[in-house]
Amino acid sequence: MSRFWNRKINEIVPYVAGEQPRRGTKVIKLNTNENPFPPSPKAAESIAQFDIADLRLYPDTDATLVAEAIAAQEGVSPEQIFVGNGSDEVLALCFQTFFETRDNSVLPVLTPEFSYSFYPVFEEFYNIKAAKIPLHEEYRLDASDYVDVANCGICIANPNAPTSRAIALEDIALICRSNPDSVVIIDEAYAYFEEKYETAVSLLGQFPNLCVVRTLSKSYSLAGLRVGYAIASEELIEGLKRARDSFNSYPIDRLAQTAAAAAINDRKYHEICRVKIIEAREYTVRELTRLGFAMPESSANFVFAKPPAIISAETLYKNLRAKGILVRYFGTPGISDHLRISIGTREEMEQFISQVEKEVTDVQDCNSCKEDQRD
Repeated sequence: MSRFWNRKINEIVPYVAGEQPRRGTKVIKLNTNENPFPPSPKAAESIAQFDIADLRLYPDTDATLVAEAIAAQEGVSPEQIFVGNGSDEVLALCFQTFFETRDNSVLPVLTPEFSYSFYPVFEEFYNIKAAKIPLHEEYRLDASDYVDVANCGICIANPNAPTSRAIALEDIALICRSNPDSVVIIDEAYAYFEEKYETAVSLLGQFPNLCVVRTLSKSYSLAGLRVGYAIASEELIEGLKRARDSFNSYPIDRLAQTAAAAAINDRKYHEICRVKIIEAREYTVRELTRLGFAMPESSANFVFAKPPAIISAETLYKNLRAKGILVRYFGTPGISDHLRISIGTREEMEQFISQVEKEVTDVQDCNSCKEDQRD
């Protein structure tokens, strides 16, 4: 708190990013959903060949090189692409552009009860009324809950975070069709991690109110580069550009644009890494299940796991952290009995499982000793 801050900054509860250990700290980092594999060699090559003299010039406002690479991959026009400084910035601009403030509307933005924890921060920061729609068994989202509910917009992560569950394209279509006067944002930050993944981009031709947001942080291993994007109708993209140009016309630097385009164009490497993560996730699910964990089916590069009753999620989180293994614990009512575990390399997940098994076994042995003493 400070007397020099305005009222909003004094009152807001900012987003808390996942822990980032200091450089050189040796840990198994499974807490922020980063990709465990390095970026595309072609991205590295593009950086090595970059002419440093070009940094004297401002970058391309629209990141045309990146937009063209995305457009070619998705089968849309470059005019349907908006590139921003990570998907968080793109999402923030979407909230600012498409959703009305409390001053102009009594209608709320609809988001799932448990979802990406930046959404409520955006709502508070931009003074947007919000309504959380309850999830069902095993954190399942029911599209019919978003039908016949008055709103000024909808934002859904697919797959959802932190639950890891995905909804089908027909559910997204139902939501868009039932809310023709509201923009429906589908946040696909964790797309690509199903064997046959479906993207809402295929629905854009049917629904001018649909906006798909993506990032290069996860499947492209470029979290440190900060590049995200939206795919939508030209009408929606123009709105995002108006918002961007009202505070920063140059969100993506020249070096980032070069490396991002190279990574997107290297589809073979992207596929190799994607498959490895899926395989490591399936191994992790099998082993955690064997140890008594329960979790919804994951379509993401993480699992949302509930430990067996003998050890709490918070205790396991702390014990793993003490052993140099970082996972994510939220402590939020309704999900405080779960851990979000990012998928690393197969070797990292084997080390993780080995330590988890030791923690569970230690608790079991301790409980057995207590029972023997009572006898």
